[in-house]
Amino acid sequence: MSEPVLIWGAGAIGGVIGAHLARAGHAVHMVDIVEEHVEAMRGPGLRIEGPVAEFTQRLDASTPGELSGQFSTILLAVKAHHTEAALDMLEPHLAPGGIVTSAQNGLNERVIAARIGAARTLGCFVNFGADWLEPGRILYGNRAAVAVGELDGSLTDRARRIHALLSIVEPDAVLTDNIWGYLWGKMGYGALLFATALTPDSMSDAMARPEHRTAYEALGHEVMTLAAAEGIRPLGFNGFDPEAFRNRDAGAMAASLAAMVTHNRQTAKTHSGIWRDLAVRKRRTEVDAQMGIMIDIAASHGLGVPTLARLVELIHDIEEGRRPQSPALPDLLVPPCA
Repeated sequence: MSEPVLIWGAGAIGGVIGAHLARAGHAVHMVDIVEEHVEAMRGPGLRIEGPVAEFTQRLDASTPGELSGQFSTILLAVKAHHTEAALDMLEPHLAPGGIVTSAQNGLNERVIAARIGAARTLGCFVNFGADWLEPGRILYGNRAAVAVGELDGSLTDRARRIHALLSIVEPDAVLTDNIWGYLWGKMGYGALLFATALTPDSMSDAMARPEHRTAYEALGHEVMTLAAAEGIRPLGFNGFDPEAFRNRDAGAMAASLAAMVTHNRQTAKTHSGIWRDLAVRKRRTEVDAQMGIMIDIAASHGLGVPTLARLVELIHDIEEGRRPQSPALPDLLVPPCA
């Protein structure tokens, strides 16, 4: 049997990937900090539910403290703000010459590369919809764009190997020479999703509110301006049009928002993971690791991002109980747009 792929973080993304790989006959070992989830995976199995796929897959699994051995291929699928802590635990299990692939939201490749080196880090972009429901259960809500690529844009055998694995989950997965373009495109898309989490509305209903359109346009514009300052050519996906927001083209932004609303009306995952952290799991979100880093990048270029800064403040207010989620809360994003 070939050496298992180690998937560190068996939540929404890691769980869907691991279950599909194992069902296809690949050796997989899952690691998660939730003991009940680990017991479910190696006992009755991990239940994948939803319109995309319905099956139960038993998986080799352990908590970090139970894990032994080293692995050449590690897929990191934890929340962005848990990246450093996960690296502390997984680094002893990374074999010499092994690679870590980040199947996360955000620019975590920067953090991983700073720790283990860019040569041992592979970039990955995942946009399919999934939710961790409870130990042993994950909702796979919709298919969407997946891409993998080397940080330096080269096309290597190891990137092809990881692409082949991810193609089991998403047959239209892309092997790209511009993974940073995908990741920055998702940062723009992600800024809009953070704004939808200010409300109890679904992603599509929140983005469709005309009174908040200027806020969504400003968020997309600020992130795409930062991408340009970083020398990145962002790529569009699932309705998001980077050029429309960078140029602040009113007609093109309206068309892009309409396309994103349409895309998100077609998924069983109606709300973002950010919303779920705030409304259901009552825990801190990835806002600092995703949007907070945008503020730091803006400062390094002498740029202002007032709408992003206000968004981060509002998410913190909800996390800390100072404000409730409300359909009107995005009203407070509109003044900075002026």
